[in-house]
Amino acid sequence: MKIAFQMDPIGPININGDSSFRLAEEAQARGYELFYYTPDRLAYDEGRVTARGWPLTVQRVLGDHFRLGEEQTVDLAAFDVVWLRQDPPFDMFYITTTHILQRLSPGTLVVNDPFWVRNYPEKLLILDFPDLMPPTAIARDLDTIRAFRERHGDVILKPLYGNGGAGVFHLPESDRNLASLHEMFTGFSREPLIVQKYLPAVSRGDKRVILVDGAPIGAINRVPAQGETRSNMHVGGRAEKVEMTARDLEICATIGPLLREKGQIFVGIDVIGDYLTEINVTSPTGLQELERFDGTNGAALIWDAIAARRA
Repeated sequence: MKIAFQMDPIGPININGDSSFRLAEEAQARGYELFYYTPDRLAYDEGRVTARGWPLTVQRVLGDHFRLGEEQTVDLAAFDVVWLRQDPPFDMFYITTTHILQRLSPGTLVVNDPFWVRNYPEKLLILDFPDLMPPTAIARDLDTIRAFRERHGDVILKPLYGNGGAGVFHLPESDRNLASLHEMFTGFSREPLIVQKYLPAVSRGDKRVILVDGAPIGAINRVPAQGETRSNMHVGGRAEKVEMTARDLEICATIGPLLREKGQIFVGIDVIGDYLTEINVTSPTGLQELERFDGTNGAALIWDAIAARRA
């Protein structure tokens, strides 16, 4: 197969943690032809969806992990698979790339399906599963957020379209900064905020469960650093081995059929205690950590699922 990766710059990535690198490595081992470009080089040009980038080879050598061929402009319709793998922020630039990539269907398989990536951002898809999620409100209006906090006391406040733990605040009942934080967020963004009841179980970890074509393949636990509420590895969270519980499997059985139906082949969900908090479809991570802890080659399972869909 001919594979194109739309992703952030490949030079600075951590080859021991980056899921896109692991997917490229597995594809190369299967004899697939790789092409790489950054999302700013994607274009719609007189009926064609094009990208300006490079043929790619990868190797697991720190500081020397990739080689690029001669720069060229390609017609993405000539590829079997295009990976939508750039990280959020989930802004209008990101959304525009999903509109352009959607035009490759049905001849080229875009993973994950860009139509549903656009309509199912991480913190909104869970609204379809109210019985699985903690008490939640999405609002820009300060009075609505205040009323939610009065009902639930200890809350988490964060940007609706943020990622990597950026801008996440734990506000205990005694904290008096809600109005100031609201003023700060609304001063530079027109987006709503999301506020959720604080889950004390986060101190024991925020579990990342990986699903491939709607089926769970394993999980890792992300434990917050000392003095931190956030467990994201971007901000010092520590990954550790963990087993899936009956509740985790129940959550996966509930959401899995929808993910499969909507072409979300590689998904990472976040579970704190008994609650589903996010369904990550834009650029999920965790493949390499899962492989180190459990020996589960998630990249191989993902390529198997893609090959089955192509067939």
